[in-house]
Amino acid sequence: MGLSAYLRLFRAGFVLAREGAFSLIEAKDLPLPARLGLSTLRLVERGAVRKTGRVERLTRALNRLGPTYVKFGQTLATRPDIVGIEIAEDLSALQDRMTPFDPATVPGLLKAALGPKAAQLQDLSPPIAAASIAQVHKAWLKQDDGEMQPVAVKILRPGVRDRFRRDLESYYAGARLAERFVPALRRLKPVSVVEILDRSARLELDLRFEAAAISEFAENIAADDGFAVPQLEWDLVAPNVLTTSWIEGIPIRDLDALDAAGIDRKLLAAHLMQSFLRHAIRDGFFHADMHPGNLFADPKTHGVIAVDFGIMGRISPRERRFLADIIYGFITRDYEMIAQRHFDIGYVPRNQSVGDFTLALRSIGEPLQGRLSREISMARVLGQLFAVTDMFQMQARPELILLQKTMVLVEGVSRALDPDLDIWKISEPVVSDWLKRQIGPAGRLAEIKTHVDTATQTLGMIPGLVVRANAALDDYEAHKAKPPRLMNTLIAITCVLLSLASLAFLIRIMG
Repeated sequence: MGLSAYLRLFRAGFVLAREGAFSLIEAKDLPLPARLGLSTLRLVERGAVRKTGRVERLTRALNRLGPTYVKFGQTLATRPDIVGIEIAEDLSALQDRMTPFDPATVPGLLKAALGPKAAQLQDLSPPIAAASIAQVHKAWLKQDDGEMQPVAVKILRPGVRDRFRRDLESYYAGARLAERFVPALRRLKPVSVVEILDRSARLELDLRFEAAAISEFAENIAADDGFAVPQLEWDLVAPNVLTTSWIEGIPIRDLDALDAAGIDRKLLAAHLMQSFLRHAIRDGFFHADMHPGNLFADPKTHGVIAVDFGIMGRISPRERRFLADIIYGFITRDYEMIAQRHFDIGYVPRNQSVGDFTLALRSIGEPLQGRLSREISMARVLGQLFAVTDMFQMQARPELILLQKTMVLVEGVSRALDPDLDIWKISEPVVSDWLKRQIGPAGRLAEIKTHVDTATQTLGMIPGLVVRANAALDDYEAHKAKPPRLMNTLIAITCVLLSLASLAFLIRIMG
């Protein structure tokens, strides 16, 4: 990590402080060192910010700082309850209305990426949407039979990979400084968080991975109603080019257009929330960049169409069950179950009190019951959760970072569509149905099948292990001239261990 990374970090902090970004942070609940640091940063704010309290030109500042900062701003744009309505409106320009790169370079980029096949793409339009990493053009794909089909062509911004790499170096520098000098932040594992962002960025910057994500996601939702994705044109996919079918949809943030088309916004909001939960809990594979610029309403089906699958989230069956239990626990007010699940999965150390943790969760959950979405301050809820997890020494879970971020995005978009949305009521059918299937006969059979597959795989490894063990023993005896009863002893121990493992396996299946 070179000095340049720290210099870029310092520059980013100065630019953000100058434009008043740190005035968005509520200082009264922070520890004394953090309050002092925040006060120091605010000394460099422009006079207009200090005088009016208006955070101006924040969008411009994020654009100057690079694509990773733009991604952060996109998340804030969906949270007017945290940053305020005016700032959220300013930040919404980051989503797909950024300045495009020179269209004159597009034909050359396509030819270099696709070779002769680039000639199949004709009549490219000016950029339809320009985001921090890529921009999209409409084109006409000439089929083998001469028919022309409208398609969307996504092209990476030239030089964006190098820009991302430099930004991430600064993120690593800041994360390491935070872990070293701010002990309270160590449990949040800032370096691990940056590592997740790094891996995510590497995937997002190769459009072949996005194509694969679209393919898998489409298979998962093939039987679902009201949620669709574009179709791929695999022959026109390259590391920096992605071609899909063209969609005709209404931007989900254009509320007037939705109303004019007769689309029920309440149903659309409910369906968006339920679809996300279905993808996360049922499939363990979800769209992790669901800001309004990536979501459209289908005027024919009144369902949701999603685009831009550069960032995807994946969670294991273990985390999926945990997520479902936690949501269902808040819905049913079963705080003891929520607390116990945190201990069972190892998120909260066992030296903590389950009873005390239950009370802490009740203090968070009870004020939310029966409240409308517009009445719930997510900033306050997140603040409470931070205090509670810190109190009980709960470590941050890097594997859940994308899930948490996406839940914030989806909740924000759903709230914009329907300010009266009851999150818990909307979530209950999806979560309870999945849990019933998991604890029912079908779920039990699936669990047994998993154990049988694991046991079969393990048994298949035993002959190879025996051969290697015999070879090792022969070598040992040849050099050490130990009595032959050593082999008998080892064989007896191995038999005992195999018997115990088999017994544990049977108990696990029958239990």
